[in-house]
Amino acid sequence: MPLTDTIHERLTEAFDPRELDVVDDSESHRGHAGYREGGESHFNIRIRSEVFDPMSRIERHRAIHRALGADVVGRIHALALDVAG
Repeated sequence: MPLTDTIHERLTEAFDPRELDVVDDSESHRGHAGYREGGESHFNIRIRSEVFDPMSRIERHRAIHRALGADVVGRIHALALDVAG
């Protein structure tokens, strides 16, 4: 399964978001640190869920990392997060 699909699936299960966009932005980082041929190294995530309402920015980011799991986070070089309740 492509990493984009795994990320989407795990975040959907954890947060039941009303909005979720997962974009593999790896190609725009070709030639930079962490780039891997074939992509799946740099991601942009935009997620909206009521679950995040009571959380601080740091708590939101930590919750996303926990939901993704060490196996996924360990495969990603860069993860840009746009998180809101």
